[in-house]
Order: sequence, then structure tokens, then C-alpha cells
Amino acid sequence: MKRIFVFLPPLRSVSGGLAVLADTAAGLAALGRDVVLVLREPGTTPLSLPAGLPVVPLAAAGMTPDDVYLVPEGWPNALAPGFAAGARCVVYCQNWAYLFNGLPEGVGWDRLPVSFVAVSDPVARHIELALGTLPPVLRPGIDPARFHPPASKPAPDPVRVGFMPRKNKALATMIRNVVAARAPRTGLALEWVAIDGLPPDGVAEALRPCHVFLATGFPEGCPLPPLEAMACGCVVAGFAGFGGFDYMRQAGDGGYVPSVPLRGVPWGGNGFYAADNDVFGATACLEAAARLWLEGGEALEGVLANSKRTAVAYGPGQRLQCLKDFF
Repeated sequence: MKRIFVFLPPLRSVSGGLAVLADTAAGLAALGRDVVLVLREPGTTPLSLPAGLPVVPLAAAGMTPDDVYLVPEGWPNALAPGFAAGARCVVYCQNWAYLFNGLPEGVGWDRLPVSFVAVSDPVARHIELALGTLPPVLRPGIDPARFHPPASKPAPDPVRVGFMPRKNKALATMIRNVVAARAPRTGLALEWVAIDGLPPDGVAEALRPCHVFLATGFPEGCPLPPLEAMACGCVVAGFAGFGGFDYMRQAGDGGYVPSVPLRGVPWGGNGFYAADNDVFGATACLEAAARLWLEGGEALEGVLANSKRTAVAYGPGQRLQCLKDFF
């Protein structure tokens, strides 16, 4: 194996999946691998590219049969140069919902010479269900130097709830409206913190003083914002987007049980999770997380400790080891 080519799609803005691809390339280069970035054409990515890595246009990639070509799901047409060169083509499925996106009419993955790697265990299980093969998992990581708890949280009066409006904005609004309508009966005083349009450092600074993070994203492959919120000392509530169940585990009894088998993890309950699109359930989860802060004590300490263990398991050391093992 001489080189590893990584295709970066021509998106208009930086997505989590695009950032993970760039981080994958940078991590492989740090491990001493010969990495080449592939763009559909120069200037077609909004991302700041990893320094020091060669960049080639898709039409002139120059692959050989000794090379590996990593392409995200949803971009099967970008695989053509790899097929033509006889390179080993690997599809990195970062979101289960886009597994079949972009495939030409009448063409299935079983007709293409590719192998798969999944971003999380639920995504791997989805691929197994659809295609009959369980792929290996290459999880993303978060930066603990950026995402960490403050020296102390403000008093939960009111309880500060961070959320990302871009993640299913209408659902987030519905949940907020229901919680507000219930406030005279529940007595919960919440302060909403919209986290939107911020660079990573800004996201971390906004999360640190929050007590709760409302996760409204779905579909998701392995959502990073809830992980980053856990690292910043927040209790997560809301939706897993299916892929979030790679690490999300229910705090307390009687919570929603997903259909996907849950892998064994060395942490316990780290949040309160409802079925995707279940506004009723998400409202109950959010209120449970807020009450946990108001009541304090061992129950809160236990969830925060499990959240910390979860975030540590997705740190840079584990990410690099995962890259080393896979490649």
C-alpha cells in the first residue's frame, strides 16, 4: 500500500462529516502514512485543509492498484478514478441515512468493487442489515484541550439549556414551546442558549456555562455536539439520531430503548434520550435533565461522571489508535 487518497466533497459550508474526513487525513499523516487529499476541482471545499498534505484534482488523481481511496457515502461518482486505477476503494459511511444517496438508477453497492467502514456501531449495524456485511468502525474524536468543563458551573437558577438551531430548527422550537407552556405547572425556569454560526472555540465557550444540552439532530451517524457538551460538563437530553447510540446510554430506568443492539461500554447513563421526532418524549427528557441539576446530589454526580468517561473514550489518543488499527 503506497498512498491513502481521501476525497473531500465540494460542500458550501463546513459540515461535521467534512471535518471528520480532514481529521482522518491529518491523523493518518501524523502516523507516518503517505496521504493525498482529493478535491473535485481546486477551491471546491470551504474547509481549511490540513497543512503539508498534497492536494490533487479528482480528474488527475493519479492512483495506482497499490493505493487506498477513501470516499464518504453519498458520493459514488467520485469513486470512478479509483475504479479505473484498480485502487482499493473504501466507502466511509458517516451517516446511515445517506448510504444509498447518489447511486445511479439500477446500481447497488453489491455491483461495485468497494468495502465499507462505518463511523459508529449503529451505522455498521445498518450497513449489515442492508448489505449483509458488518463493517469495521472508525469513530471520530473530540479535542479535550478545547472541550472541557469550566472551573465551576453557574448556579442552576435558571437552568441554562444549550441547543443548535440548525439541527432540526422546527423541532427545537416545538420542544421549547411545550416546555414554556408547562412552566407554570412544572416551576422550571430555563434560559435558552442558541449555539449557531460559531467556530469550534466559540462552541466550547458557549457550552461550558450550560447545564443541559438539548440534542435535536437526526439522522445522525455519530453526532459530535452531544459528545462535546458532555466534555463541557452538560447533561444531554433529546434525540440520538440513531447513530448517537454508539455512546448514548439512558440515565435512570424506563427510558426509550432503541431497536439497534447496544455495544458494551465502560460507562453508564449519561443523559436522557427519546425516540427521534418524539416531541412528547424529548420534553420529558429535557425536564428530567433540568430537575437533575436542581436536585443535585449523587444522581447528578453520577451522570456527569459517566458523561466525562464517555468524552474521554472519544479523545485524540483513542482516535489515533483506531486509525492505526484500521489502516
